Amino acid sequence: MDALAIFKALSNPTRLQIMEWLKHPAEYFDENSYTQQDLGFHIGVCVGDIQARSGLAQSVISGYLQGMKEAGLLDSERVGKWTYYRRNEALIDEFREFARTDL
Repeated sequence: MDALAIFKALSNPTRLQIMEWLKHPAEYFDENSYTQQDLGFHIGVCVGDIQARSGLAQSVISGYLQGMKEAGLLDSERVGKWTYYRRNEALIDEFREFARTDL
C-alpha cells in the first residue's frame, strides 16, 4: 500500500465524492439501468454515469478514476465498450488500519 498515493488521490473534493458515490451506488445512480443490462452494482459504476453525476468532462473523470485505480483505491472491469469502477474495499480497510495505528 502506498499511503502517499492514497492521500494524494483523496485530496481532491471530486475524487473524494466519487469514493462516497461508489460506497453507496444505489443512492446516487439508477439501479434499473444496470439490472436491465443484466448487470449490478457489484460490477461497479460506468464511467459515463460517474461523469454525468459529476458534471465534469469525461476526460477529467477518466483521469481521476485512473489515478484512483493506480493508487489502489478502485478496481475496474471492462464489459463490452464500457468500463465500470468499484471500490477496492480490502485496500481501503488496510489504509484505514494504517491511519488508525500509524498516524
